Amino acid sequence: MRLSRLIAVLDELYPPSWAEPWDAVGLVCGDPDQEVGRVLFAVDPVAAVLDEALEWGAGLVVTHHPLLLRGVHSVAATTPKGRLVHRMIRNGVALYTAHTNADRADPGVSDALARAIGLTGGLRPLVPADDDPRRGLGRVGELAEPVPLREFASRAAAGLPSTAWGVRAAGDPERAVRTVAVCGGAGDSLLDAARASGADVYLTADLRHHPASEFTEQDGPALVDAAHWATEWPWLADAERRLTGASKEAGTLETRVSTLVTDAWRLHFEGAL
Repeated sequence: MRLSRLIAVLDELYPPSWAEPWDAVGLVCGDPDQEVGRVLFAVDPVAAVLDEALEWGAGLVVTHHPLLLRGVHSVAATTPKGRLVHRMIRNGVALYTAHTNADRADPGVSDALARAIGLTGGLRPLVPADDDPRRGLGRVGELAEPVPLREFASRAAAGLPSTAWGVRAAGDPERAVRTVAVCGGAGDSLLDAARASGADVYLTADLRHHPASEFTEQDGPALVDAAHWATEWPWLADAERRLTGASKEAGTLETRVSTLVTDAWRLHFEGAL
């Protein structure tokens, strides 16, 4: 399948116009006229993912996180990102990014996260998009029946890929949880929205000490903090299904979701106290 056609399908599924103004999404490198037979989906555009793509023979890597988020004046092979660009070009591997545009899609990153941790009913955006209330940042949904926070956190950990970071919870372990708010990736900017949603718990990643501590001192949702990579990885399978189902031509593609754990944190030890 021609790369230009694949990009058109991806842009239709995750329109770049939905991305935040500061974001960098779309085709990063690759010749639109090249033919692609295999597509690899991954969270991070890092060397280990490119190694997997080259070993498998992928012609396109679709990642959630951008490689070049800020403006650059050089992609010389003297830096890790520059070396990655050179390797991709030399080996004919294209790179496409769907970041905050995939966060805002319907379904998007947070829909996949919600399903992974056990939400089965209808979902609504935590922060609806101005032009379409069906999509937006985060999701809010219901569990089939209430469970204690302790059990909910355990279920969430079982539903997400394993990382050294693991899953942490703040709040009364016996608190009843039924309504759940989630946001894939770093979601502490949506703490106020989570409180306003009426959720019993808010699950996201990268929660910092002071905002989390202040939040739990007030009357609001409990907090569950998971690894950034783990909260976004479930979206890859959804993106894979949507791409292959969006075009008859895409049915000729071979696709794969990378299971490489590219979360930055590798070791975890419990303290003495």
